[in-house]
Amino acid sequence: MMTGHGLRTVGSTWANEGGYSADAIERMLAHSPDDKVHAAYNRAEFLPERRKMLQDWAYWLIPEQFLHP
Repeated sequence: MMTGHGLRTVGSTWANEGGYSADAIERMLAHSPDDKVHAAYNRAEFLPERRKMLQDWAYWLIPEQFLHP
């Protein structure tokens, strides 16, 4: 049985192995930075990278050939 944390683990591992930045992955997982100084000064959302990451994740889950009959 897959749990919520299990799915997050799969997604995080997939993204890390895919070469996405650690900052974008942590934002995708809605994690707060451990480093308070980093958190105070870096408020980037990494939206372009996160959009690409999530689209690639969708294609990984459901390959594009199955989306269009």
